[in-house]
Amino acid sequence: MPTKAESSSSGSTASGMVTIADIAAEAGVSVPTVSKVMNGRADVAATTRERVEEIIRRHGYQRRADERSRRSNLVELMFHELESAWALEIIRGAEQVASDSGLALVLSESQGRPTPGHGWLEGVIARRPLAVISVFSDLTGQQLAKLRARDIPVVVVDPIGEPDLDTPSIGATNWNGGLTATRHLIELGHRRIAMIGGPERVLCSRARVDGYRAALETAGLRVDPELIRYGDFHVESGRAQFAPLLELPDPPTAVFAGSDLQALGVYEAARAAGLRIPDDLSVVGFDDLPVAQWVGPPLTTVRQPLQDMAAAGTRLAITLARGDEPEHRRIELATSLVVRQSTARPR
Repeated sequence: MPTKAESSSSGSTASGMVTIADIAAEAGVSVPTVSKVMNGRADVAATTRERVEEIIRRHGYQRRADERSRRSNLVELMFHELESAWALEIIRGAEQVASDSGLALVLSESQGRPTPGHGWLEGVIARRPLAVISVFSDLTGQQLAKLRARDIPVVVVDPIGEPDLDTPSIGATNWNGGLTATRHLIELGHRRIAMIGGPERVLCSRARVDGYRAALETAGLRVDPELIRYGDFHVESGRAQFAPLLELPDPPTAVFAGSDLQALGVYEAARAAGLRIPDDLSVVGFDDLPVAQWVGPPLTTVRQPLQDMAAAGTRLAITLARGDEPEHRRIELATSLVVRQSTARPR
């Protein structure tokens, strides 16, 4: 029978399960040091932390059931930025599900960066939430591995890129939304239709632009690259990207903005140029934020069910945190066109 020392040097227990003591022995540190790394404590040297993390990842170590039971009753909702009406809709949907489940919601932000920094990850590990919901963000493979090692499931809502196969995600039918918005303008009689997308590398933005292209092509209309611009989903980028199109010899008579906020920027560019909506210019947005029905004129837009997406993501995260297997790990919710008064037949 192997001695205790032999079992430790082998890197696993007799049952084949790696323990914190095994990790400590392999890293050449104490068990309390490994525990500090696992709990996100700051009082560990960076080189030691990385050595311990690498061993944890290599062995696929995860907390035991008794360790998992000591997690907080928090669900972490992480945004790349919080200062928008779009984020508020996500928060409302997540908060309702968390509250109904007797859990609290904690918000964090990566200061506009798609990928949060190391400080955010240390904070999450220290808070020990039941789960993390990453909204319009892009966690690295290493960050995901560190969270999984601590048995903290991650769900992505409105992913920036294609999530890896092990990461559950919630999205919307962005391509179909772009198709529907553009077809609405074509059916009204518009032929010069501009597109103001979001960031070009973002998955949902690319899908909306692809839907726009498909609508034009299936209607037998030419896709003019000069009429396609990319912004950042915010008001100012909508104004800045659309204003130059009004200077073209043959300017567009309609525009599909990849977000309601960008559509508001289009409104401002049209106002500055002396154009009236929808008499001189038809505008369609995307999201159906509450402000869309209160601007003048009320905005025709594609409704993205943001609250429903957040609610579905929170339910999925809670299911995973409880150790249950969800029915679906990839969910796309339907979008729909909401016609208001910002679109009309061209003169």
